[in-house]
Amino acid sequence: MAKKTLFSILVRAPWWMSILAAAPLFGAVQMFLPPIAALFATFPFLGIAAYAAWKQLRMPGAANVAAILGKLRDMSWENFSAVIAEALARDGYVVTASKGGAVDYEARKDGRLALVGCRRWKVAQTGMGPLQELFDAKKAADAQDCIYISAGAFNANAREFAAKNSVRLLNDVELAQMVARVQRATQRWKLF
Repeated sequence: MAKKTLFSILVRAPWWMSILAAAPLFGAVQMFLPPIAALFATFPFLGIAAYAAWKQLRMPGAANVAAILGKLRDMSWENFSAVIAEALARDGYVVTASKGGAVDYEARKDGRLALVGCRRWKVAQTGMGPLQELFDAKKAADAQDCIYISAGAFNANAREFAAKNSVRLLNDVELAQMVARVQRATQRWKLF
C-alpha cells in the first residue's frame, strides 16, 4: 500500500496543486528569512510540480484511451497476452504463463506472488464470476495478490467483490497507460 505523505499525494494530484502548496510556503518563509531561502524552501514543491506535469503529459487522452482499448479488443489472444506479459514485466514483475483455468499468468515481484486473469479481455462488461474464480485460485495457490485485466468495464457486483476481497481491477485508463508504455518502449505494438 502506498504511503500517504504530502509528496506522494501531490505526485498523483494535478501539477498545479504543487504550485499552490509552494506559494504560501514561499510567503511564510519570506517573512522570516531572505527571499533566496524562501525560494530554496519551495524547490521540492516545484520539482514535484514538474514531475507531475511530465507524468500527466505522457498520459493518453480520453480519445486515445478509447482507441487503445478498441485495438486491444481487436487483438488475438496471442498478441494480447504478449502485450500484457510485456507490460507486467516492464512494471517489475517476473511473469510466467499459467497452465490454464482462471489464472493466465503468475507474476512475482518483491517476493510476492500475484495471479493475473485476463482471458476474457474482450467482453464489454465483466461480472463477478471470473473474479470469484481468480480469487479462489489465489487462495488455493496461497498467493498474496490477484489482478484481473479487462478492456471492458466491470459491473457493480464485480467492483464490490473486488473491493471486499482485494482483487486489483486493471482496465480503462490504467490499462491504456500500461499498454501505451509498452508501445512507446518497444514500438512493436502498433496500437495508435
